[in-house]
Amino acid sequence: MISTPVALLVLLSALMHAGWNYLVKASGDRLLDTLAITLGASLLSVMMLPVVPLPALASWPWLGLTVLIHVGYFMALIQSYRHADLSVAYPLMRGTAPLLVALVAPFVGDAMSPGMLAGVLLIGAGIGLPAWMGIANGAVTGRGAGYALANAVFIAAYTLSDGAGVRVSGNSVSYTLWLFFLNAFPILLIARWRRGTCFLHGIRSRWRTTLAGSLMSMLSYGIVLWAMSVAPIPAVAALRETSVIFAAILGAWLLKERMGRWRIAGATLVAAGAAAIRWA
Repeated sequence: MISTPVALLVLLSALMHAGWNYLVKASGDRLLDTLAITLGASLLSVMMLPVVPLPALASWPWLGLTVLIHVGYFMALIQSYRHADLSVAYPLMRGTAPLLVALVAPFVGDAMSPGMLAGVLLIGAGIGLPAWMGIANGAVTGRGAGYALANAVFIAAYTLSDGAGVRVSGNSVSYTLWLFFLNAFPILLIARWRRGTCFLHGIRSRWRTTLAGSLMSMLSYGIVLWAMSVAPIPAVAALRETSVIFAAILGAWLLKERMGRWRIAGATLVAAGAAAIRWA
């Protein structure tokens, strides 16, 4: 069961996650802004590492695995937003992920009650409905859908990896800080390979985006990692995906994307699923 304070914090995490995804989607150079956000989070993390203990030795293999998974996640994220709207790509990749987590979670010791399972299925349906209708109506390209679905696999993989890692880390804050510190290095190498040294100037000119995106990214995922240490992983993963509602609002309000009746219907299912998880 998820307590009310934990549920509210996970919802706040969902809002911040949609916020930094909006920054990437609205960017004129998504690779550089993704790098800037991850690099900013890394610098903020390294300043706090001296005041937290090292994560337990058992968590380090999980940290290494999740850093590798995040490379694929960030690259698929960039391509998803290149080929699809925020309010379509985001629901598709975030909606499919909790369903994958729910299928795998019983094998790692996190069986769900019938109420939690119903909530996960409702959220998955609510998030996926507008995206799938967009595909059926031709509003979403096959390439955009493909990258979004690939990203759903990465999201499910790092959710399970981090859920296992944070539980054996001995300190969720320490695990989170080390994750964000290490995450930037692979993306930095990719940007150096693709752009040469000129990417440094691009990063310096994006400090406002970097600061806002880095803080939202760190706080968002930090809350989720802590929540997964005190509540069932599938339930936390599903509840966090209510960020689709915030993404749809940001897409309609700031990016002038049309929400449409299918996106409103999807948001209603998401809210019903969140309530089912809360009261399961």
